[in-house]
Amino acid sequence: MNSEHVEGYYKPLVHVADERDEGRMLRDVLRGRLGISRRLWNKLKTTEEGVTVNGNAVYSSFILTAGDVLALRMAEESSEDILPQPIPLNIVFEDEHLLVLNKPAGIIVHPTTGHYANTLANGVVHYWRERGERCRFRPVNRLDEHTSGLVIVAKHPYAQQQLSAQMSAGTVVKQYRAYVYGRPPAEDGEVNAPIGRVPEDPHRRAVREDGQPSLTYYSLAEAFPCGASALSVRLGTGRTHQIRVHMGAIGCPLIGDAYYADPAWERTPLAAALSGRIGRQALHAALLSFRHPVTGAETTLEAPLPEDLRALELALRELKLA
Repeated sequence: MNSEHVEGYYKPLVHVADERDEGRMLRDVLRGRLGISRRLWNKLKTTEEGVTVNGNAVYSSFILTAGDVLALRMAEESSEDILPQPIPLNIVFEDEHLLVLNKPAGIIVHPTTGHYANTLANGVVHYWRERGERCRFRPVNRLDEHTSGLVIVAKHPYAQQQLSAQMSAGTVVKQYRAYVYGRPPAEDGEVNAPIGRVPEDPHRRAVREDGQPSLTYYSLAEAFPCGASALSVRLGTGRTHQIRVHMGAIGCPLIGDAYYADPAWERTPLAAALSGRIGRQALHAALLSFRHPVTGAETTLEAPLPEDLRALELALRELKLA
């Protein structure tokens, strides 16, 4: 099979069998060695020349020999239901498999009911169309509307599947910068507390006994004289609003987070002094580290603090309360 791009298909993914594959059936190598999910395998089987060995269509029971060339060809897909819009994008990394963006605060990742336009997806779909690429918008991780930072978008099903598996296995490092009221109970610690929906408000989350297991690691990056702190936060799980809920649970709610505001902190001189300084939760997805889904290369990407958080940090350093 031609290993170059064919109209209507993504460029094939190629794997050369080695001694570890010698004598094994094709389906075992695809699932065990390459991590092909059952769903993707079924899709490949119904794609013309979806799986070939040395350019030939073979049965899944085909016995491999070292040196055999496996090629996977996936049909191109696009997000026809997403309106293309020319939205500025801050691209941190891109190749034929992935697109990683530094999302600004105030923009939603994916269209939802009532928000069909002006999302990150609208901008990415427009960007791809302008470049002549046909890709479906597949975000691997998501950020709240008012959280800034790194978002990974897979360009084809295999990349999405591989990265989603890493996410589920907890091998993707997701590190955030958070600015909070108060001091955490320790300079380095963790919050291991289940998070669930609040029955009275389905969008709101809280620490609840009937919630899903949730784990957050934190370390004190800077203790400001005014009583606020900068924290480096790493996710052990990926629940909705996890950092916001867990930081509030240890008495350190995020500065600027109106939805999860702590009334006790909101009445303090510190909150009064910070009024108007920032219009969103002070949270930024600063670093992502993962194994590239196709090349296997260890990949670490960083996004610098946006201007509003740099200004907040400076204000916290200089703030003196009577």
